[in-house]
Amino acid sequence: MQPDKPKDRPAPAAGPPKDAPASAAGPSSQPTAAAGRPTKESVLETLRPVHDPELMISIVDLGLIYGVDVSEDGKKLGIRMSLTSPGCPIGPELMAAVDHTARLVPGVEDVEVQLVWDPPWDPTKMASDAAKEQLGIW
Repeated sequence: MQPDKPKDRPAPAAGPPKDAPASAAGPSSQPTAAAGRPTKESVLETLRPVHDPELMISIVDLGLIYGVDVSEDGKKLGIRMSLTSPGCPIGPELMAAVDHTARLVPGVEDVEVQLVWDPPWDPTKMASDAAKEQLGIW
């Protein structure tokens, strides 16, 4: 029989495994809806550490995440994303990284990543200002 936990001390939060890559940890604080349901913003912040390996820029900042849908109960995410080009050789790896990382959002049990090409990715219109600066687009 285990002793009761003191009520004035919260249980320690479970984090990522010690051998997990730093990008798998996600941000330390994520905006969520009042009921604890993930928001589009919290999912995007969780995905921000996923980088295009050739450009070394966040796929969120590049504008490659076209949309995030959160189910009413917050357990399922639908993520629409594109790639920098249709012939991108690391497309499957990026999609797998998005799937894996999105599952780190508290409460999420199922993730569907959909690759879309419409509209075609255009960094001059879709990338953040910081990404444009890194790409030399001004």
